[in-house]
Amino acid sequence: MTIATEILAQLDAFAARSPLPRVRALHLPPPPPPGGTEGGTKGEFCALELEDSSVGLSYVLLGDTWAGLSASGLAEQLPGQDARTLAQAYAGDDALRRTVGFAAVNALTRCLFDRAGFAPPASTDSIGHLDPQPGETIGMIGHFTPLIPQVTARGARLLIVELRADLVGERDGVRVTLDASELAGCRKILSTGTLLLNDTLDAMLTHARGASHFAMIGPSVGCPPDALFQRGVTLLGGSWITDAPAYLAALRSGGSTAQAARKFALTAVDYPGWEALLARL
Repeated sequence: MTIATEILAQLDAFAARSPLPRVRALHLPPPPPPGGTEGGTKGEFCALELEDSSVGLSYVLLGDTWAGLSASGLAEQLPGQDARTLAQAYAGDDALRRTVGFAAVNALTRCLFDRAGFAPPASTDSIGHLDPQPGETIGMIGHFTPLIPQVTARGARLLIVELRADLVGERDGVRVTLDASELAGCRKILSTGTLLLNDTLDAMLTHARGASHFAMIGPSVGCPPDALFQRGVTLLGGSWITDAPAYLAALRSGGSTAQAARKFALTAVDYPGWEALLARL
């Protein structure tokens, strides 16, 4: 089974135990600025809000996803729709519906966590608790520009696997490559949650099978973690929304969402498992 099909099967088990909320609204950020967001998070994510106020995020800057969602009229079509049915699109090939389907997956996951009384622990840093040490090489999948100094300032080298050829090169302890096989030399790896949308996680985990730490971070890291832990991801770092109305207002305006959410860091040790959460319902 793929990660997507495993996750959707878990949502089916949730639906069999308890009625699920329907969609209230899809919230889009403002247009992305020319040249991108330079590694920030403003304007990078859409949010799907359910009728119980559960919110799930999904990345909208892959290709022309933001423009497609903006022009599609999906936001007007979704209120009142069945969230579980919408989530099924996460396993499909349509990029726009896959993006919204992943947001639905994340929203329904938050719904179960809340109903079961589970909240992941707070994070103590922004780099997945990797604790870089002088002389070691940290792997990074995707160019997390704001996080680079947090690794290099501690004396570690950084190997960044990227898709953009214009970024390739080496400078000040940072090497950017297009060759994911170079991850084999890294014991600690930091990855963006976007791998869950562009269907590259399994391939990257194959290259990283020698790593003892594989942290996946980002606001859209909010799906059921079971399949990820089973595949070798050791930590999930995401955003736990504490004030949904304020968060959504900030997202729509392109403002800071920091005051309406906290960062979390979840490991297999802290996670009771999907079945255990269902048993609490």
